[in-house]
Amino acid sequence: MYIKVRVITKSKEDKVEEISPTEFKIWTKAKPERNQANESVIAMVRKHLKRYNGDIRIVSGHHSPKKILSLDDK
Repeated sequence: MYIKVRVITKSKEDKVEEISPTEFKIWTKAKPERNQANESVIAMVRKHLKRYNGDIRIVSGHHSPKKILSLDDK
């Protein structure tokens, strides 16, 4: 399954807004340096999807605020 994510970095708080089941808007305190924001986004998506135990990885948008994440079941 793929989900679209729009990321706002250097925010005052960490927050996840689910726009639809496959689209999220995420605010993170992390800076977009040294992969900090990407790691924060993956952790926040994993926490938001509490029942999901599979692998989450960024498929597209490593250096962009618009990302596509892949959720793979194990």
